[in-house]
Amino acid sequence: METKTIKAFGTEAADKPLHSLQINRRVPEPHDVEIEILYCGICHSDLHASRDEWGGTKYPIVPGHEIVGRVTNVGNHVTKFKVGDIAAIGCIVDSCRECDYCKEGMEQFCEPGNTIVFGSRDKNMGGYTFGGFSESIVADENYVLHVPAGLDLAAAAPLLCAGITVYSPLKHWKTGPGKKIGIIGIGGLGHLAIKIAKAMGAHVIVFTTSISKAEDAERLGADEVVLSTDARQMKKQSKLDMILDTVSANHNVNDYLKMLKVDGSLVLVGLPVDDISVEAFKLVKGRKSFSGSNIGGIAETQEMLDFCAAHNITAEIEMITMQQINEAYDRMEKGDVRYRFVIDMATLKN
Repeated sequence: METKTIKAFGTEAADKPLHSLQINRRVPEPHDVEIEILYCGICHSDLHASRDEWGGTKYPIVPGHEIVGRVTNVGNHVTKFKVGDIAAIGCIVDSCRECDYCKEGMEQFCEPGNTIVFGSRDKNMGGYTFGGFSESIVADENYVLHVPAGLDLAAAAPLLCAGITVYSPLKHWKTGPGKKIGIIGIGGLGHLAIKIAKAMGAHVIVFTTSISKAEDAERLGADEVVLSTDARQMKKQSKLDMILDTVSANHNVNDYLKMLKVDGSLVLVGLPVDDISVEAFKLVKGRKSFSGSNIGGIAETQEMLDFCAAHNITAEIEMITMQQINEAYDRMEKGDVRYRFVIDMATLKN
């Protein structure tokens, strides 16, 4: 297989900062699309993986899975893209394509295991995949997405992970007019959940520990904002149809289970490090559910992008240079970002 060397940013160890390095990409095969990366969002998962906080990181690692760019080359069998198109890549760049879930368009649940954009076994070149903190990327056209016209490209990048992570459960649990939807947390996930749930027509109630974010929540579209440290405010909430929990810090989910209506669901998309304790009586009294959700399939991700374009939804971002990535990681750990860092990938060439 023919390859070429490109610039990237990554690291060889958990205790080392990200720095400039060189990686190999395959030259496009017949069904491949090559994309010059213009912008790449930074997800907390990038930080966790770089520092091996979940265990199992394969080094060297090049993170990045919120990728927007311009098509620069296509294989001779490609039909979905042409050179010059604006395209995107999220978490998944391949899957088995044959299991029941892949056939149903739920590649995120591929039974043998999908290929994630970084840190997965590379079926084509061997070794492990490298992500979007790089000049360019190559993927099969069936795992590449069209970016609708009109979206700000930098602010659209976080939709590729944060956007689909909240869109998928909001759609699955039938968010819409007449529904009361709770959103726990106003961060990279939560701020997009507010915008999307509101655009779906729901009455949106935001729960936050930060008084300073209450005004932001209203600006983003929340109908009500509840300070979750105030017992009186919390007690007033009842009969919610669904609550989307975007928080990755340890917290008491039982406080929210009791707010659900009969057959209501508390859906977790944040990833707390420690196990969560659930009181059984909070579930059985009201036939309630405590569930989880994880990104979405390729077709659903395209649907999400089209929905966001139709409703003018993008992330609230702070643009950084590639050389500021380690500072951005440290700020993310402190929660010092409103609400998503995006890298201007032109600065990789500096």
